[in-house]
Amino acid sequence: FPEVLSNPRLVLVKGFLNVMMNHNITLSCELDSGSPPVTYTLFKHNQKVSTLSMPDLTPGLFNLTINSASDMGEYKCKAESNTSSGGKYSKSLNLTLLEPVSKPVLSSPTSQAKKGQNVTLYCLSENGSLPITYIFFKEKQSISRVKMQKKEAAVIFLCINSPSDFGTYRCKAENSFINKTKYSNAFNFTLAEEGSHSQHGIICLGLILLLLVIGCALAIPYYIIPSYKASE
Repeated sequence: FPEVLSNPRLVLVKGFLNVMMNHNITLSCELDSGSPPVTYTLFKHNQKVSTLSMPDLTPGLFNLTINSASDMGEYKCKAESNTSSGGKYSKSLNLTLLEPVSKPVLSSPTSQAKKGQNVTLYCLSENGSLPITYIFFKEKQSISRVKMQKKEAAVIFLCINSPSDFGTYRCKAENSFINKTKYSNAFNFTLAEEGSHSQHGIICLGLILLLLVIGCALAIPYYIIPSYKASE
């Protein structure tokens, strides 16, 4: 009598689930019971990757080379036999890319600030496996540490209280590749002009125009009207 086809198991037999670029891994699709021959199919995100046919219940071995980030994600296998209808699927196995951080970028919505103003700094490394820890520096002194579990920029908020706060800022990104940390570009805040000179100029111009209007108003009864009457 044909044996009932069991749900297959997808097992990592070579390599790591956290895999580096250009590394090889081997996945095994295994059955506890079923009637041979058996066909094994490997899927990634419901897309067929490879198919193997075995004359017995020997596991199906799938050798993969990780060439790009698109090779990451959930894998599962399907087992089919002549006595099964539709086949049966394994549970998913998730592959994540392990890569060093790229050089982070330090930025701010503004590069000018006034004394007492609140400013924001963003630090983001576009590439690198999570989590990524960002460390912010002013000159060579660490001022904040932020650990990110998502591909989002780390953010800190500062208040410019003194001239020393206009120094050079940097950030550092690091993940599980301890020896491959990266530093960002330097970023400096500059002192924003208060705008007092332009305000004084506008006030002076307004006063000059006001004096001209007053002068014209005073000249009307003494010069313009008598001259008009004399001409009649």
